[in-house]
Amino acid sequence: MIVVAGEALIDLVVTPDGERAVPGGSPANVAVTLARLDQPVRLLARLGTDDYGRQVAEHLRANQVDLEWAVRAEEPTSVAVATLNATGQASYEFRLAGAADWQWTPQELPELAGSSAIAFHTGSLALALAPGAQVLEDLLARERHRDGLTLSIDLNLRPSIVTDREAEQARVRRQVPLAHLVKASDEDLAWLYPDRSVADVMAEWREVGVSCAVVTRGGEGAWLLAPNGTLHEATAVRTTVVDTVGAGDSFTGGLLAALADLDALGDRPADRLAAVTEQQWDAVLRQAATVAALTCGRRGADPPRRDEVEALLTPQT
Repeated sequence: MIVVAGEALIDLVVTPDGERAVPGGSPANVAVTLARLDQPVRLLARLGTDDYGRQVAEHLRANQVDLEWAVRAEEPTSVAVATLNATGQASYEFRLAGAADWQWTPQELPELAGSSAIAFHTGSLALALAPGAQVLEDLLARERHRDGLTLSIDLNLRPSIVTDREAEQARVRRQVPLAHLVKASDEDLAWLYPDRSVADVMAEWREVGVSCAVVTRGGEGAWLLAPNGTLHEATAVRTTVVDTVGAGDSFTGGLLAALADLDALGDRPADRLAAVTEQQWDAVLRQAATVAALTCGRRGADPPRRDEVEALLTPQT
């Protein structure tokens, strides 16, 4: 199975027609995407016992996300207010003070060694907000040393919340070398490193031990720097954009699912990723872009199921 760790919150989506409360959170969205792509997935999250927390838990269970390692927390559920503009682009305001997602203690984390986990994915606010971020970072460090499963991070920065650019640069500099696969958006990198090119940042990540670096570029597609240094590019899949909520998360889920199908996740992670062929990397990137495009064509973080993705990826005769 793939283990995903991080926030599972409520997106309060505001449109000209009103507002609605829907389950979200970047890691939770990645977990749902993986489950819909028929990958066994377990979410390591702190779920509030309030009404919003129960709504989130019901949503995850309904999507076949395993919650065996989820912690039932007394703190309130985090809320992200997502306001959509006329083109469906989302801007966010967060209500996070004292919320459940950020209160991890070492005692709440499972032992991944000896489990059926082949990969561990985390990122977003879970790796940025104290005190829980340090607990998850320590887990990443232990697992990188153990070298028993693939480690994945999605930066998914939130400058409206974590505003100190220099502190975020230092955090990213610490955390990136702990992962075998790192994904970011071009918007993440433009804010984090305003004077550096995307290519320069991706090359640096490779130098510090990242096997696979991925940068999504919205309507321009995505880049993937493979373990051998080859740069792969995928154009964006055409779609009528309803909104972009969860698009980056579904891309990440599609990427990890494609690698799992290739048996490229697991022990000896760097070797497994190095064994992926050039043609396979192109297919992995194409699947991730397709999953993201299908999500953009729907309202909210509603990733597609495997048969929907395969219908677009299978050549028509």
